[in-house]
Amino acid sequence: MKLVIINYGAGNIKSLQFAFNRLGVETLLSNCPEVIKTADKVIFPGVGEASSAMKMLNINQLDKLIPTLKQPVLGICLGMQLLCKHTEEGDTKGLGVFDIHVKRFNANVKVPQIGWNTIKNLKSDLFKGINDSEYMYLVHSYYAENCSDTIAISDYGIEYASALKRNNFYGVQFHPEKSSTAGKQLLKNFIEL
Repeated sequence: MKLVIINYGAGNIKSLQFAFNRLGVETLLSNCPEVIKTADKVIFPGVGEASSAMKMLNINQLDKLIPTLKQPVLGICLGMQLLCKHTEEGDTKGLGVFDIHVKRFNANVKVPQIGWNTIKNLKSDLFKGINDSEYMYLVHSYYAENCSDTIAISDYGIEYASALKRNNFYGVQFHPEKSSTAGKQLLKNFIEL
């Protein structure tokens, strides 16, 4: 299996590589559209700031490529947010896979949310073998709105989409590579989709 991690300068790529290595899966890092197009599965990671990340995607025309991919794609953290239509972070236009907006948490909660939080209302094979109300590790100041594509929710002053799915695209706000046994199971489930 050819598993490609999109390398565009905005990811926690090493920890993802280690997580897949522990599952016995080799990964290939690439920002080349031809390599990404021919992958069996694609990981779209992200740590950082949305407008800068979109600029990096634009350089290699990955902003045009990613929404056209037909194989399973998993967006993680900022990667998931960039798959949405728009984010308030830097007033940034996203890739539009998910027709929703990403908003900043309000002043009633500590921002960013850092640490463990539960995911509930799990609705996908991505969560096979993972218990409802399982804890996952999160670090984020912005959240995706609940919508018809929501496949898991979390609560941090507001209920928000902690996972999304539309066709072959999946997104998780949490970091499965840092989420212990449940996160490892999620990555395994994605490989087996």
